[in-house]
Amino acid sequence: MTENIQITADSTCDLSPELIKQHNILINPLYIVKGDQSYKDGLEISPEDIYAYFDETGNVTKTSASSVEDYRALFAPLVEQGKSVIHVNISHGFSSCYQNACIAAEEFENVHVVDSMNLSTGSGHIVLKAAELSEQGMPAAQVAEQVRRLVPKVEASFVIDTLTYLHKGGRCSSVAALGANLLKLKPCIEVMDGKMHVGKKFRGALIKCMEEYVIQRLKDREDIDYSRIFITHTSCPPEIVARVRQLVEQYGPFQEVIETVAGCTITSHCGPHTLGILFLRK
Repeated sequence: MTENIQITADSTCDLSPELIKQHNILINPLYIVKGDQSYKDGLEISPEDIYAYFDETGNVTKTSASSVEDYRALFAPLVEQGKSVIHVNISHGFSSCYQNACIAAEEFENVHVVDSMNLSTGSGHIVLKAAELSEQGMPAAQVAEQVRRLVPKVEASFVIDTLTYLHKGGRCSSVAALGANLLKLKPCIEVMDGKMHVGKKFRGALIKCMEEYVIQRLKDREDIDYSRIFITHTSCPPEIVARVRQLVEQYGPFQEVIETVAGCTITSHCGPHTLGILFLRK
């Protein structure tokens, strides 16, 4: 008898509604705090609400982790239905979600918690692979083991158009933000060892910076797994997304190129016109 497996993931995985439905993935929403009100990511608030709040007040929304009780409420009915659960978290370096999910999972059998050591569709790669392996009939414990091996192979980075949101959220100094804006610098943020680091700083018009970024990431590489790549962005102009896709297809023979729009967590921290390409290394 095939094991009944349910894949669950934090809302920060930024998979599209179509992929979530196709693979029957259950999403656990983090919280977005606007003023003194808390909203469930993707259910009670959208990126458009975040932009509107900033435009109206000059303030940014903040993010809050799911609690131990939230994860208990997610896992309990699934276990009662006789399902084994594989839950993929945002990196423990960004949030206490992983720690909270592990505490909740201790109360149940057959709940496997995976630290993606990533965010956005960097986590999405792990979620999607877990879903595909479980659909092939692989046992839950083995699926969890396989995707944990995949975690260090995810290459996630993105270019930020403006540091205003990071500065307002207390994650970037006013001097750095002002300097970047005056010099028209677009920093590349790279995820390494489960944390964010500033990489190359691109300069000039956004489309030019995005072109340089994609070419730098993909050109003359021999270590890329060309099975799948995500182009994930926060309300980037369609012409920029189309140009990025064109370059991705030019510089890498990817079997699958998936465009997704980032959810509220990434939007809260990075603001509009952020874009990243996220893929696996061999």
